[in-house]
Amino acid sequence: MEKRATFAGGCFWCTETLFQRLEGVFEVIPGYSGGQIKNPSYREVCTGRTGHAECVSIGFDDDIIAFNTLLDVFMHTHDPTSLNRQGQDVGTQYRSAIFYHDEDQKLAAKKIISACETQLNTPIVTEVLPFDVFYPAEIDHHNYYNLNKSQPYCNYVISPKVGKLLKDYKEYLKENI
Repeated sequence: MEKRATFAGGCFWCTETLFQRLEGVFEVIPGYSGGQIKNPSYREVCTGRTGHAECVSIGFDDDIIAFNTLLDVFMHTHDPTSLNRQGQDVGTQYRSAIFYHDEDQKLAAKKIISACETQLNTPIVTEVLPFDVFYPAEIDHHNYYNLNKSQPYCNYVISPKVGKLLKDYKEYLKENI
């Protein structure tokens, strides 16, 4: 059955790239959620004043890949212990958040956060929030890594995350990546 997940894990270029490679994921759209204004632009979100987080909206088939697997990939491919930043990207727009679409997703999110806190022996700052609205990012942000692999940010920040995904989650990867 087709379902939707919405995750904010820092730069949406990174998050989009990882989830695009998973079997059972049929759509990944970068965008914004969790803020106070309608239809924010990238420039507005980058100021940190809109309250939005850079995030991805993921369309997936839960007969092929479980929401819990998506959560596991999400929690282990960004730093859920870092408040309002991922690496050199700093600001509330880079916060870690799970925007749940139903009570099952909410419970699963809280469960994996608890497990990660135990595993890491440190507090997790990932927010668990009800999904409200998602605004797609401008088209030049879509499929960014795949179209710009030679860019320094892609080489130094995203490529190592892809390497980790290929190593740690190979059983969930699409064959044609």
